[in-house]
Amino acid sequence: MKYLDEYRDPEWARRLAGMIAETATRRWVVMEVCGGQTHTLMRYGIDEMVGGQVELVHGPGCPVCVTPVEVVDKAVAIAGRLGVIFVSYGDMLRVPGTRSDLYRVKAEGGDVRVVYSPMDAVELARRNPERRVVFFGIGFETTAPGNAMAVWKARREGLTNFSMLASHVLVPPAIDMILASPGNRVQGFIGPGHVCTVTGYADYEGLAAKYRTPIVVGGFEPVDLLEAILMLVRQLEQGRCEVENQYARSVKRLGNAAAQKVVAEVFEVADRPWRGIGTIPRSGLRIRQEYVPWDAERVYEVEDIGGPEPEGCISAEVLQGRKKPEECAEFGRGCTPAHPLGAPMVSSEGACAAFYLYRRRTGFGSAA
Repeated sequence: MKYLDEYRDPEWARRLAGMIAETATRRWVVMEVCGGQTHTLMRYGIDEMVGGQVELVHGPGCPVCVTPVEVVDKAVAIAGRLGVIFVSYGDMLRVPGTRSDLYRVKAEGGDVRVVYSPMDAVELARRNPERRVVFFGIGFETTAPGNAMAVWKARREGLTNFSMLASHVLVPPAIDMILASPGNRVQGFIGPGHVCTVTGYADYEGLAAKYRTPIVVGGFEPVDLLEAILMLVRQLEQGRCEVENQYARSVKRLGNAAAQKVVAEVFEVADRPWRGIGTIPRSGLRIRQEYVPWDAERVYEVEDIGGPEPEGCISAEVLQGRKKPEECAEFGRGCTPAHPLGAPMVSSEGACAAFYLYRRRTGFGSAA
């Protein structure tokens, strides 16, 4: 636990918070992009520790949260078909679609199963040759290599009873969209450490230069995030706009070449819709033409399925950092983890779930 405990050291965290207070001459607006970072910031009360110097806003970095309603509707449609074993990560089961969700499909007799790896779904297809197995492949660049490998493996083994409903999105186009939006307030970004472990951070350098906005790739422990905030504040105070790497123990500038290779083999860049936000050009991945027999969207002909966002849900504004979850009229009332209106209240990385869990817990180390 040595290499984990040192990044949760309360004394070092307080020293970093003090350095942030000493460095900042004004209050800066900083956005963390990753949902895992959001939960750490809320769990340990880091937003309150630095609140006098830095306003933290939460970006579209939760993979479950940005999966659009229309994709959930496609999943529901496929999961309800006879002979299908629909396989998903647990967070996705309760994400609401237009009229239903995967949990309800399961309750009504559909064969919906939870796995922890896309290769578990491939193994299901091997063991059940008479059934059709569909894996719900969502996420950012972090999960794309594993999902790509599952499709590649299925093709290599001739598992024609396996397919994937893919909904992958990319972080840099989302940052571009936020910075280009009228009324944008974000002055610096904590970059997503897990994503950059795969992709590296070279692609972020153009964004930092184009919008004159510093980006610091950050880790996920309290000390990681406080150090990343300090690095951003120093850049902002000095008028610099560079990409820096706080998470150097895991991230290299050019990322993981082997992971990038398998992603490029199976997927290609495409326009993608984001939940509540709409379509962002070239912001996602789709399965390449040569892998069409393993593309569930085309195998089951559900391309045109989809509906509107639920009324009263402000997830789009939360995901773009325009509003905090507590500003939603339905927060904690009409929208709770047990009865969510939108995905950010369901996911273990969602901003609304983080606010719901930790909003009454303040101070470093106060949460379990």
